Amino acid sequence: MSKKHDAIFDDVLSGLDSGPAPKAERAGARFLNRSNRVAERMSGDIEEKSLRWVDPGECRMWERHNRAYDLLSEDNCRDLIDGIRSQGRQEFPAIVRKTSDPKQPYEVICGARRHFAINWLRANNYPQFRYLVDVRELTDEEAFRLGDIENRDREDISDYERARDYADAVTRYYGGKQKAMAVRLEVSEAWLSRYLQLAKLPNEIVEAFPSIREIKELHARTLKPFLGRPEDREKLLETARQMATDGVSRDGVQVMNVFKAALKPPASIKADPVTLQSSPEKPAMTYKRKGKKIVLEFPTDVRKDELQEVFSIFLDRHFDTDRD
Repeated sequence: MSKKHDAIFDDVLSGLDSGPAPKAERAGARFLNRSNRVAERMSGDIEEKSLRWVDPGECRMWERHNRAYDLLSEDNCRDLIDGIRSQGRQEFPAIVRKTSDPKQPYEVICGARRHFAINWLRANNYPQFRYLVDVRELTDEEAFRLGDIENRDREDISDYERARDYADAVTRYYGGKQKAMAVRLEVSEAWLSRYLQLAKLPNEIVEAFPSIREIKELHARTLKPFLGRPEDREKLLETARQMATDGVSRDGVQVMNVFKAALKPPASIKADPVTLQSSPEKPAMTYKRKGKKIVLEFPTDVRKDELQEVFSIFLDRHFDTDRD
């Protein structure tokens, strides 16, 4: 966790009792202590912790969890799987709240990767592992903020996942008021605005990437001015549709390179200079097109009558060409 977010936690938790932690809580170390107290401050009361070992099948993901659970895999959870296996148990509890469903009495607010890792271990010769949860009473807005605080500094949640979560939250919890949301999250409006802009990328652009995990906040900033111009926007969308169906495997960087290439103006064809002479023994004059202009070149020591003669040839050729 960064020093900046340490400071945020310290500010949120200022004034809370910091006496000795019970044995079960010590296993969670510094972050668990702080995240526990954040949730307590959110609900307005200091509550007794409720740590439980449960079957992961008893837990479902909160429908507005900020992580795309279906994108979790053995590969991107390998570090966590190995860590839990080597420790012999899950050290940091997930944050959950109760549901009214007797088959799945808990929904996960923070801890999707831990849930996946325990499920994977149980399905792969380690049936003794159970899921450690901390049961809380949280409103949806409190759950959103707690999930955001836990994942703010983590690189394993993508920019686009975070952007979708923010875009939903600004309307759902803050009445569409970006400033109010920024204050509650303790971030700058400019920082939040960049993520909200990312969430507005057209579906065609999103589908051109191999995975939403490949979409970066910088990509939205790069494409934003072009998406605001109708002609360039159509170029981008058509290019995106082609990439989504051409079967070519690309990573995020390669997708952006294709977009940038589509936006480049066609290279102008450089015409070779044309040489004009009134006769072989007379000085030559050359001309070439440069955009909407014509550049003439001739020797500095040419005589006036010779230049007039060759220039007359140039005029005849130039205007005859224009008429054609």
